[in-house]
Amino acid sequence: MEFQLKPISRESIPQALAKAERYRLLNEPDMAESICLDILAAEPTHQQSLVVLLLARTDQFGSGVSPERAREVLQKMVGEYDRAYYAGIIWERAAHAQLRRSGLGSNSSAYHAFREAMACYEKAQAVRPAGNDDSILRWNTCARILMRNADLRPLPHAEFEPILSE
Repeated sequence: MEFQLKPISRESIPQALAKAERYRLLNEPDMAESICLDILAAEPTHQQSLVVLLLARTDQFGSGVSPERAREVLQKMVGEYDRAYYAGIIWERAAHAQLRRSGLGSNSSAYHAFREAMACYEKAQAVRPAGNDDSILRWNTCARILMRNADLRPLPHAEFEPILSE
């Protein structure tokens, strides 16, 4: 069934964004995603709604939303720092989704996803704005997870490819 979606006004974007952020906090990422899509229909380059959309999609990893869907948003983000930092967020949250899955190979997939996240955070760190250490905090979190969990190790062969979708 198809419906013609109703547009929101540009004046309502601040309130709509606040509502999307609240839905994320209420663990309703699908509602937050929908609101962000409405905001982006009204203002396609709205950076804050792109961030909330990306995070809402990562909140749904393990529930049918793949990392590729979150990566689609990266291309629309302005700034090298944001693209690197949020690429790291995607990898890190994909790693956590792998750990929740706890199937055969999930630990090594999670290990490689955490390492990819750390590489992205290092890129973000190199171009971060003054006083913004978020990428360092995230890198340290990934490092601590890997150091505390001996089960999270790479596969023994060099041709491993991390799982990129669900």
